[in-house]
Amino acid sequence: MTQIAEPGERAAPGFAGTAAERKPRTRRKFNIQSVLGTTPMIVTAVGVFVICIIFSIIWSFTNSKLFPNFNFIGLAQYERLWANDRWNISVRNLAVFGVLSIGVSMVFGYLLAVFMDQRIKQEDLFRSIFLYPFAMSLVVTGLVWQWMFDPNLGIQSAVRQLGWTNFEFAPLVKQETALYGLVLGGLWNGVGVTMAILLAGLRGVDSEIWKAAKVDGIPTWKTYLFIVLPMMKGAVATAFILQMTGIVRVFDIVIAMTQGGPGVSTQMPAVYVIQHITDRVNVGQGMAAATMMLLPVMLLIAVQYLLRWNANRKAGRA
Repeated sequence: MTQIAEPGERAAPGFAGTAAERKPRTRRKFNIQSVLGTTPMIVTAVGVFVICIIFSIIWSFTNSKLFPNFNFIGLAQYERLWANDRWNISVRNLAVFGVLSIGVSMVFGYLLAVFMDQRIKQEDLFRSIFLYPFAMSLVVTGLVWQWMFDPNLGIQSAVRQLGWTNFEFAPLVKQETALYGLVLGGLWNGVGVTMAILLAGLRGVDSEIWKAAKVDGIPTWKTYLFIVLPMMKGAVATAFILQMTGIVRVFDIVIAMTQGGPGVSTQMPAVYVIQHITDRVNVGQGMAAATMMLLPVMLLIAVQYLLRWNANRKAGRA
């Protein structure tokens, strides 16, 4: 008969004990190959991102011109920044561009994900077609759309040659419509990756949810919109943050399509930063603008961290 040890007593040799006592302790081995493999990434992340960001913030409080210096002038660069009409127009353009781009990308990305979720034939081919624009350089994308919007070479010219001589479609040549033309070019580049992320979220939904919805007689479109979509918070948040960070640093497609014009109708904060660091030789002003661009990204990271911490806390209580 197996003996039962009294509380506080050490089990005698041969005593079965509890499962926790019988389970051997495993020590995690130090993997030198993993450390060596990740060292370049760690050095890059710390050296390029962290240290450079810190120095950028420091130089935003100086009067640096051609070369960075440490002559601190307090918040003078930020006061000049927000007193500059070009910067204020850039921020306003970015807000309009961001709301339209993110909103339309999320809507069309989800619609495409729903379309792909129907187990269509040649799904891999369609997925590659939708993701192809994301793999292209934004400079190439911008040049292609610039050609398509050219009144003498693009869509307008092609339609007029078919007989509609009064047709007009050249948004980049007018200040009132140039920003919307820029949005179209950005959407073509970003909808595909949003579709891929949301499709992964759709495929992760438990099949029992679909069966229960069918048993209850809920239409498919309502299931996708009111049941499945709220369950994809992680995928939606990932797609949104990816879109948001891309919007904040948008630069290549602007330069390729409009150079910030006509006038300043498509001027963006990233263009403002590059122009002040290079063309206008004002490093301090450029760093102040770059620091302001960093704030929304840091805010998104903080919000994401707080949401994850809150979810883990609730899961721990459960």
